[in-house]
Amino acid sequence: APSGRSAALRTRMEERLLAARFRYINQQLYTSTSWEAAQLFQSDPEAFQIYHRGFAQQVGRWPENPVHRIIRYLRRRPASLVVADFGCGDCKIASSVRNKVHCFDLVPLSPQVTVCDMAKVPLAAESVDVAVFCLALMGTNLQEILEEANRVLKQGGTLMVAEVASRFEDIRAFLNAMAQLGFRSISKDLSSAFFHLLEFAKAGPPRRRPAPGLRLRPCLYKRR
Repeated sequence: APSGRSAALRTRMEERLLAARFRYINQQLYTSTSWEAAQLFQSDPEAFQIYHRGFAQQVGRWPENPVHRIIRYLRRRPASLVVADFGCGDCKIASSVRNKVHCFDLVPLSPQVTVCDMAKVPLAAESVDVAVFCLALMGTNLQEILEEANRVLKQGGTLMVAEVASRFEDIRAFLNAMAQLGFRSISKDLSSAFFHLLEFAKAGPPRRRPAPGLRLRPCLYKRR
C-alpha cells in the first residue's frame, strides 16, 4: 500500500539522519578536548542519546564487547576494590559487579552517573583501586585525562584500557608513553581484530612529558 511505502521511506530517512548526526558527534568527540565535549553535551543533551545509540550499534557488530571482558576481570578480583569507570555510558560495569563503582560521563544515562570532564573527576587523590577506560579514551587532551587517572589511583592500583585496535599507530610507543605517565604495563591482549585490552599498574606519579606515542588515531565512521 502507498501508505506503507511512505512509512518505510520516512523510517529510512530518519535512520540516515540519525546516522549522519552520530558520525558528526563522534568526530567532534575525537577532535575536541574533554572540556569541549562536556560543553557540547551540556548545550545539547539529546546529542549524547544519539551518540550512545549509534555507538552501541557499532560495537554490537563485534564478536565480543570489551566491557564484558573487564566485568569478568573484576569478578575475579576482590569485591572490596573501589573502581572508577571513566566514560561509563549506561553503567554496565557498575550493574554487573559487587564492587563500589564511581561512574563518570558527560551525560547521565543512569542516576549512578556523575557528570564531569574526564580530566577533572570529583575524587580524592589515591582513592580508588581500579580505573577503567572502556572505549572511552577520547579527546585531544589525552595526557591530562590519563594523568587524572594516575592521580585518583592508589599506588600499585590497576588501570584497564580497552580501545579500538585501529586507533593504535604503534603499540610499543604507546606503552612507552604510558610508562612516562607512571603506568607499568602488566599485560596486553591484542588477539582481537576489533579492540586491544591493556592492563597497567600505577608505578608512581608521571615522571615527565610522554613521547608522541601516546597519540591515538580518531575513530571515525564512514558513511554507509
